[in-house]
Amino acid sequence: MKTLHAQAVFSSCRTAAREAGRQSGLTLVELLVALAISSIVAVAAVSALIVSRQGLTTVDAASQLRDNARFATDLIQRLGVQAGYEDLIYATTNRPANVTGIGANPEPYVSGFNNSTPSATAPDSSATARTAGTIGYGSDVLVLRYQASETFPGSGVSDKTMINCAGSPSSAIPQNRDDRMLSVLYVDISQGEPSLMCSTGPSTGYPIIQGVENFQVLYGVDNVTPNTAPGSTTTDSVADRFLRADQMVVTGDVVGTNANWRRVRSLRIGMVIRGPVGSAQDSSAQTFYPLGQAKNASGGSAGSAMSSSNDPGTIFSPGADSRMRQVVTFTIHLRNEQGL
Repeated sequence: MKTLHAQAVFSSCRTAAREAGRQSGLTLVELLVALAISSIVAVAAVSALIVSRQGLTTVDAASQLRDNARFATDLIQRLGVQAGYEDLIYATTNRPANVTGIGANPEPYVSGFNNSTPSATAPDSSATARTAGTIGYGSDVLVLRYQASETFPGSGVSDKTMINCAGSPSSAIPQNRDDRMLSVLYVDISQGEPSLMCSTGPSTGYPIIQGVENFQVLYGVDNVTPNTAPGSTTTDSVADRFLRADQMVVTGDVVGTNANWRRVRSLRIGMVIRGPVGSAQDSSAQTFYPLGQAKNASGGSAGSAMSSSNDPGTIFSPGADSRMRQVVTFTIHLRNEQGL
């Protein structure tokens, strides 16, 4: 009996072990289901990571664009209000009569070129038209002039409050009435990216802000007829219209052209600044209006108050390239007298 009982116990244990062996591990179907579920979880996790990283990239790009826009606005506004500044000894005395040469028709404190790049040898007086289809096409050149300021009249020492577009203060006091500091702003390629550039004289070019691919300037003028010398028309020192740089030029009449430039009372600045590739959530093509989206008096389309098909760059369509962009638009009212 004991032997039979032992055999029964042994048989029962062997059966239980055999059953346990059959139930250990996974069947092929169970394995495939587990792999499918884990794949779905992994894909969801990777997708969440990609979206999160894209969001961080967009936030970083937007922050950088805001910083660049703020810096550009502050710098150009400062340079603009400096335009026309004269050292006290010249500001408080009249220009001598019956002078010749530059004294009879000095260069204006504010001038520029439409849809151009400045000459390397004479960035303030000569420029070349831009070629359609190139980066920066439609961008303008802005030329600003002003004098350094003395610590006190007759000291011969600069107080270094007047800076050029590179941010450098001048230590050179003007020795005559027409000695001036120079700042030329324009768009060019720097390290593979379009940038707002600064020139302070022949063969100088410094990148100020990377990513500026469109730079527009309109000039608020006081009683100026496009491409016509002002003659004896009166002024009230208030801008009554905005003109392009090429509308200020009187063909074959340098005196008339400079007289028009001296009637500039304000500057309308527009820029489009771009971020790196992949910084935009929306990669579709867009149209930008650097000078603002205000409509003209007759209720035209968006941007018609300042943009024109005759002025390349005032309507800017860069195409779909997944770059984030920001439009910067502001107006500078000139502080100083722009006359002789």
